[in-house]
Amino acid sequence: MRHAQEMECVIYEQAAGRSEHVECELPDDTCRLILKRLRNLGDGEFAWVRLTDPSESELAQLARELALHPLAVEDALHGRQRPKRERFGDVLAVALKPLRYVEEDTAVETGDVMIFIGPRSILTVSHGTIDPCAEAVRRLDADPQMLRMGPWAVLHAVLDVCVDAYSEAARKVRTTLDHLEDEVFSTSRVDHTQSIYSLKREVREFRDAVQPLVPVFQGLLDSPGAQDHLSKMAPYIRDVADHLHRTDIEVRTLDELLDSVLGAQQARVGTWQNDDMRRISAWAAIFAIPTMVAGVYGMNFEHMPELGWTYGYPLAVALMALASGALYRAFRRNGWL
Repeated sequence: MRHAQEMECVIYEQAAGRSEHVECELPDDTCRLILKRLRNLGDGEFAWVRLTDPSESELAQLARELALHPLAVEDALHGRQRPKRERFGDVLAVALKPLRYVEEDTAVETGDVMIFIGPRSILTVSHGTIDPCAEAVRRLDADPQMLRMGPWAVLHAVLDVCVDAYSEAARKVRTTLDHLEDEVFSTSRVDHTQSIYSLKREVREFRDAVQPLVPVFQGLLDSPGAQDHLSKMAPYIRDVADHLHRTDIEVRTLDELLDSVLGAQQARVGTWQNDDMRRISAWAAIFAIPTMVAGVYGMNFEHMPELGWTYGYPLAVALMALASGALYRAFRRNGWL
């Protein structure tokens, strides 16, 4: 059951903490078999349906079965949603942007996940190559106690995987930034402006995924439907919210540090340009005296002092050398050369 538009269903039995994966031999049978299983849920069971890049027809069939609002279906079908939380009747919709940081390219790759939580079912729709749901399934299978909390346990698992990925990405971005700082303040005259700006753009994308999710957590426990599991789920969701808050602060700090590093790099480039101009000015002053003396004695006049003097030429050359040497020493002492 692996194809471009992936679909999977897991049936969880809350009391026993067991799970049943709905297996389908042919992709064409997937949606039909899952819909049949959804209609025959037993007491104490709830279903988690996972879709990856679904077709419009597949999502429409499930939407009818799960009574999803058309606007929610439209958001899930097209993806690229800002992290948010909305309620459509008995269904709570949560949009997430999972991400990972690729150190080799200093790039932040993002995906889209839409989560719909109903009384006895949860639907996740993923777009892109980053899907936190597979890891969430593994964690739930390894922790049967969490399954007793129903669909909210699935929401917690997906959120936890996303926030863990945020923390890991922030750590890697910090490492890259520390390396850039060392390069900027090293003795080498390499302009890192483009690298800093590229990393800053990626951090802004990172921030767009993390920052809007903070108010989603703040209002999550107050949502209707959460009250039944509030006493059990609250500590877990608060723990994930705390990790998200720390990551949000870290991303904001990284953004501010990049502004500082970019400013430092621009200041260094300005200093290098000033050093170059001082060197050019110093050498221009050194060569100005020989040019002046040679220019004076190069004028074609008959009656000029020292024209007939035997030592006139050696004296002019000595004067040019002494004056240029004195200027060179003065500039070296002042750090211009």
